[in-house]
Amino acid sequence: MKLRALAAVAALLTTAAACGGGSSGNQNSHALRMTIWTSNDAHLKLFNDIAADYKKTHPDITEIKFDSIPVESYTTTLTTQLAGKKAPDLAWILESSAPDFVASGALAPLKSKVENGAELVPSMTKLWEKDGELYAYPFSTSPFGVFVNTDALTKAGQDSPQKLIESGDWTWEKVAAVNAAVAAKGGNGLVIRDFDYKNWDNLASVWTGWGASAWSADGKTCGFNSPEMTEAMTFLHKAIFTDKAVPGPGTTVDFFTGDAAMTITQISRASLLKDAKFGWDLVPLPSGPKGEYFVIGQGGLGVLKKSKNAAAAADFLAFFTNQANSAKLAAYFPPPRSSQLNAETLAKSNPLLKRDQLDKVVVAGIGKGVVKPSHTGQAELAQTVRAALDPLWKPGANVKSVLDGVCTKIQPLLGS
Repeated sequence: MKLRALAAVAALLTTAAACGGGSSGNQNSHALRMTIWTSNDAHLKLFNDIAADYKKTHPDITEIKFDSIPVESYTTTLTTQLAGKKAPDLAWILESSAPDFVASGALAPLKSKVENGAELVPSMTKLWEKDGELYAYPFSTSPFGVFVNTDALTKAGQDSPQKLIESGDWTWEKVAAVNAAVAAKGGNGLVIRDFDYKNWDNLASVWTGWGASAWSADGKTCGFNSPEMTEAMTFLHKAIFTDKAVPGPGTTVDFFTGDAAMTITQISRASLLKDAKFGWDLVPLPSGPKGEYFVIGQGGLGVLKKSKNAAAAADFLAFFTNQANSAKLAAYFPPPRSSQLNAETLAKSNPLLKRDQLDKVVVAGIGKGVVKPSHTGQAELAQTVRAALDPLWKPGANVKSVLDGVCTKIQPLLGS
């Protein structure tokens, strides 16, 4: 089953790449399209500003369009576009899809295109490399942190996150109790951003604290029914359905409008707090039973190899990710360049965040973090895990039984 799934994905990506991207119809001019998952106004403004700067010195580029696709359907929509001969010239690729895209041969090599590529941190490029070649530039390597509505905690009579950190109480057990206290006062507790009981891989920001993982390091053995994962998911189930510390399924809560006490997300969302009417802080993920830990989400920017505009797209990618623009992108997307991975540099592009916050969440996280789960055949794996976990998101669920069921479903996809 795994071989059939991998063959189908590889065939789809390779065939789609051969179909190419759009063309302006004039061999001397090019209209470029790049698919992205964000629709944040601040992100789009920055992207368009960089594109406008590029066009000033490249009159052959008639248009650079950033095509926003919702994150929950991003990879599915992208592969559908590829199959339907509507391939973009460049694509923002999520870390979960990296193994498939890199292995498929659909992406153009980039190592020689990247400005000062020698300073790219090896641990950040590993997921995007094959046989010594780089196939996507990891322009966003962003650790998860916890944004905290300090006013909500004060209202519920709870200590600030800084006090909890200083006293050694910034742990998952204490954080669950704090959010339960907020909920008991009529508020909403912790939101795991973009999870929404569908995107299960975002739960890695929780379960890694127990030393759990979706599968073994070699990708061959299911880890969902391990003792560590069972303990982590039991904790999470209790936090949702017993303690009410986490809003349950079907509940729409937005931390950035002041509706929740905490949210787990990345610094790219900090711009949403520009006009916040409440006090807030950004702190590292709570310690789990295995101690302090960090989890990273990555986004790679790649060029479709057989795009009719591949050469022009690669040239724009080189400009988009050069030293100067990488520093600008660092306002939302921590760069993979060693010279820019320090709180002082990041602070210049992140006026809403303090250097101490950037140092303890971003710099420390990149240095010590693990990347969210990814695997070849990820599309089928993701759907299978999501369906198998559905019974868990109900009161009274048998956590161990559900997790055993997940492994029963995905082990054939993991085995060679």
